[in-house]
Amino acid sequence: MNERFAETQAVSKQFVDNLAVDGVSVSISAGEIVGMVGANGAGKTTLIRMMLGLIHPDKGRVMLFGEAPTQVTRRRIGYMPQSLGLYEDLTVAQNLDFTARVFGVDPPRLEGDLTLIGARLVSDLPLGLRRRVGFIAALSHQPDLLVLDEPTSGVGPLGRADLWETIHDAADSGAGILVTTHHMDEAEQCDRLVLLSAGKAVAAGTVDEILAGQVTVEASPPDRATALGLLETAGWPVLPTGAHLRVPGIPLASVRSVLGDSVSLVESRSSLEEAFMTLAGST
Repeated sequence: MNERFAETQAVSKQFVDNLAVDGVSVSISAGEIVGMVGANGAGKTTLIRMMLGLIHPDKGRVMLFGEAPTQVTRRRIGYMPQSLGLYEDLTVAQNLDFTARVFGVDPPRLEGDLTLIGARLVSDLPLGLRRRVGFIAALSHQPDLLVLDEPTSGVGPLGRADLWETIHDAADSGAGILVTTHHMDEAEQCDRLVLLSAGKAVAAGTVDEILAGQVTVEASPPDRATALGLLETAGWPVLPTGAHLRVPGIPLASVRSVLGDSVSLVESRSSLEEAFMTLAGST
C-alpha cells in the first residue's frame, strides 16, 4: 500500500455564520491524483488551507506525512494557490530564484517559449503564463505532495493539456497530487474524486464508483421549448443537448408523467457532470 502523504479526518470549519467545511475526510497517497470538484464556495480552498496547517479545523484532525502539519512537513509540499503565490513586482526569473532559495535548491530552467519571459515582470504577463510560472515554482523543489488550487483556470486548451501532462509525470514519479477543478474533463483524469457541495463531501471514489447507479433520462420532444418549461417548472435539473433534453437523477416514470406518453424517453448512465448535479442537489 502506498504511503499516505496527507489526510483530513472529518474536519469542519466555520467562519461566523458560514459553515465552510462540514465533516470532510480526504486522503492523498504517494503516486495518486486526487481531485476535489465543486462550485465556487463549496469549501475546496478552506479544506486545502486546513490540510496545509494554514488554518486550524474547529473539529476533526489533519495529518501531513503521519503527523500534525509543521514547518518541517510543509517543506515537502509544493503549493500553488489560486492567487499563484507569485510576487507581481518581481520578474519571472526573480520569483523562481526566490522560491528556489527558500527550499535550498537550484532555480528551475525555463524551457521552450518560457525562455523569452524570464526578464519580464509577473504583473505584465497574461493569466495563462502566470499560472504556468506558478506551476513551475510549486514543482521547483520536487515536492512529495503537490497541492494545486484551480491550476488551469484561465489557461487555454493547449496549456491545460501541458499542465496535466506534468501533473501525471509528477504522480508517476511518486508524488501525491491534490488538485481542485471545476472542469469535468479534468476531473476524469484523476485517480479518485471528492465532490464537494455546500461544504460537504456528497460523493467520493473513482469515477466509476461515483457514477454507479446514477441515471439520466434523455427526452426527445417535438417542441423542445415547451418541454423545457415543463421540466423546469417541476424543479428538476435539465441539460439541453442539441435537440434533446437530459434530466439527471429523476426516474423515467416521473419525467413521463410531466412530458406525456408521446415524447420519446431513453434512460442511460449519467455523465460525471450530471451525477454531480444530482448529488449536489441532494444536500
